[in-house]
Amino acid sequence: MNIYGQHYRTIWVAENNPKIVQIIDQRPLPHDFIIEDLTTVQEVARAIKDMHVRGAGLIGAAAGFGMYIAAVTAPKDSQTQFIKAVQTAAETLKATRPTAVNLEWAVNRQMEAISQVEGDYTKKIQAAYETAVAIADEDADSCRRIGQHGVTLIEEISKQKKGEVVNILTHCNAGWLAFVDFGSATAPIYAAHDKGIPVHVWVDETRPRNQGARLTAWELGQHGVPHTIIVDNVGGHLMQHGMVDIVITGTDRTLYTGDVANKIGTYLKALAAKDNNVPFYVALPSSTFDWQHRDGVKEIPIEQRGDEEVRMINGLYNGQIIEAFLTPQDSPAANFAFDVTPARLVTGLISERGICAATEKGILDLYPDKR
Repeated sequence: MNIYGQHYRTIWVAENNPKIVQIIDQRPLPHDFIIEDLTTVQEVARAIKDMHVRGAGLIGAAAGFGMYIAAVTAPKDSQTQFIKAVQTAAETLKATRPTAVNLEWAVNRQMEAISQVEGDYTKKIQAAYETAVAIADEDADSCRRIGQHGVTLIEEISKQKKGEVVNILTHCNAGWLAFVDFGSATAPIYAAHDKGIPVHVWVDETRPRNQGARLTAWELGQHGVPHTIIVDNVGGHLMQHGMVDIVITGTDRTLYTGDVANKIGTYLKALAAKDNNVPFYVALPSSTFDWQHRDGVKEIPIEQRGDEEVRMINGLYNGQIIEAFLTPQDSPAANFAFDVTPARLVTGLISERGICAATEKGILDLYPDKR
């Protein structure tokens, strides 16, 4: 992704110090662009939990680099002490965000990579570094390929509309900032725009953290993609009046049966899309699939975050980012971060391997190695 004309990924190892992992702190965006240094497991865990980084793919990549930092900082007095420290780091990182499956997947992949290496600590650290880089590189490549597959859907709609603007609605931020590069739901949009296909994106503001209004809109603007920010409850109205051609969202966890967990409010968009015959697609890399569970509503853990995210809001005022109350200061609030969209409401899934039906058969036909 190009930001102010310069290419960035969302996470990387510092050029001048291999013991420092750098991230884009997403909290002050779009008003301030800050690169943050992470040097300890605790700093990585806090960055994930407090949403300096967020989004399924980026959470996984951050966990991968967190495990690399764990190997770098673990005591080297004995194999036992080293492994204990790395295992403790693994549990710390896994506990930060319960819904996104990429996190646990990345930590487990690192644990396997580190444990398979015999010899001195230098080799274990190198294995952790190479695995973290591989996780990040694979995430970026998967999102690039999601764009290649998903753009065919937009191309077909463009042909049906005889070249008129294709209106796409998305929810939350499943863009470059939610992954290492390209994004999932936005990858087909960027690919279409870069091909010269006229597109326009309806951007849900996505309360309570406003990832759409703050992050998706900023990303699209940086890439030159026409877009309009809307409040979360406008989507149904737009669909009723033929102003949405396709809905594309991301996901934090999708079961191999097709149930989709994503930012709270996604379920309502899927219901509106179904009622108005608007195709509803979910874009995800294979690392976001949950191959263990069958029933999303019953089995996917739904994170509940602090009520201050509902009661308060950040914004730019007189050149400063400030926090202000939206609600009576003594009113309690509930903050469910995700909901589950049943597979029956999902038109299809877009992954790095192609497009498939949101069914067990459709998914396993695309991923026969998971049967």
